[in-house]
Amino acid sequence: MAPVTLTYADGTVRIEGDLPERVAGLSYVERDERTKTWRMPAYQYDTFRRALAESTVTFDDRVLDAPTTDVTSTYRLRDYQREALDAWQDAGERGVLELPTGSGKTVLGIAAIEALETATLVVVPTIDLLEQWRGELQTEFGVPIGQLGGGTQRIEAITVSTYDSAYLRAEEIGNRFGLVIFDECHHLGGEGYRDIARLLAAPARLGLTATFERPDDAHEAVSELVGDPVYRLGPDDLAGEYLAAYDIKRLDVDLTAEERAEYEHNQETFTEYLATSDLRLTSGADYQKLVIRSGSDPRARDALLAKERAREIVRTADRKVETLATLLERHAADRVIVFAATTDFVYRLSERFLCPAITHETGAAQRREILRGFRSGTYSTVMTANVLDEGIDVPDANVAVVLAGSGSEREFTQRLGRILRPSNDGGRALLYEVVCTDTAEQGVARRRR
Repeated sequence: MAPVTLTYADGTVRIEGDLPERVAGLSYVERDERTKTWRMPAYQYDTFRRALAESTVTFDDRVLDAPTTDVTSTYRLRDYQREALDAWQDAGERGVLELPTGSGKTVLGIAAIEALETATLVVVPTIDLLEQWRGELQTEFGVPIGQLGGGTQRIEAITVSTYDSAYLRAEEIGNRFGLVIFDECHHLGGEGYRDIARLLAAPARLGLTATFERPDDAHEAVSELVGDPVYRLGPDDLAGEYLAAYDIKRLDVDLTAEERAEYEHNQETFTEYLATSDLRLTSGADYQKLVIRSGSDPRARDALLAKERAREIVRTADRKVETLATLLERHAADRVIVFAATTDFVYRLSERFLCPAITHETGAAQRREILRGFRSGTYSTVMTANVLDEGIDVPDANVAVVLAGSGSEREFTQRLGRILRPSNDGGRALLYEVVCTDTAEQGVARRRR
């Protein structure tokens, strides 16, 4: 039999030589008749290597070009962090750690890099997180840290990349790392981003998230590419000791008479159309069908616009603004984050209450300046839409006001996590949900809880 050699080639592993039948028959191994070799996706490399070892076949493994690292961390892991890292290592250095915001997921990533002593790629969803990770790694390890994203393309033994840059470079760099860490790994469920994990040969894979499961079930793809959750803790598990104890209060408000009349009119337009169609909107697919129909069916378009107007009335209700005024007065000595639904409404609130706003339109430098002022106490309140849900290191807020949001449990958990960092005085964090009574928003609030 011809000797077996493994090499990396553009997001795949090429296998030259004669394979035993039971190894060649593995579902992910395919014959490439053009080159007279075998091929498999790079992410199956470690699994295949183990199968070869069990078959007693002698093979020459040339896949990885990942240097060793000699770095030491000063962090001392908390008990639950040590348990989480142990669980991941016991699972073969593959899997997801699901821990709440503020629990030290970055520390766990640093501990994994230190433990494995291999070249590591850290993949993050935003430029803000890229800068945070790179700064933390540079400070902790004192070695050059590579960066892919934010206008820089530099690879080092330890490199931080955005998901977008990793997607563009994965085929090229897929054999350069022995460990890959996916921060906010639920993003990996996105169809395009999955290719990052498929094209990397890194045997060790660590996913970090506060909210693993996705409503579209795409977390199943994350399990295949990174591993199943191997350790899970929620906010309640750490509240009071490692995270701030917290309370959630729901405040019900009524629409004004004018708002109620307009809301009911638009809801009626929407429900009347549904009653005469074959759509029930019990799934995202049905809603997409409605959007598609609206392009050619005037009644479908009117129904869709009416539904959006009804939502807008609820999201920006006058009495929500009045309630917010009361809460801001009550919590004048606290650090408050206000979550609204739309950028326009955030700017209206910012002007009304003379508080800075952070939206997707806010530049990185301005955002840093606002958060610096929030940290120092120059600003006691920040208004935002979805920008602060994840991926930004928010200073120690202790009060959140949710004026509107989706039915996503992930979004709710992330917003709660913004206020759970323990305070010096040991005070309790507080999240307010402001919900319009007798509207569809009540069902949305129930779903996210």
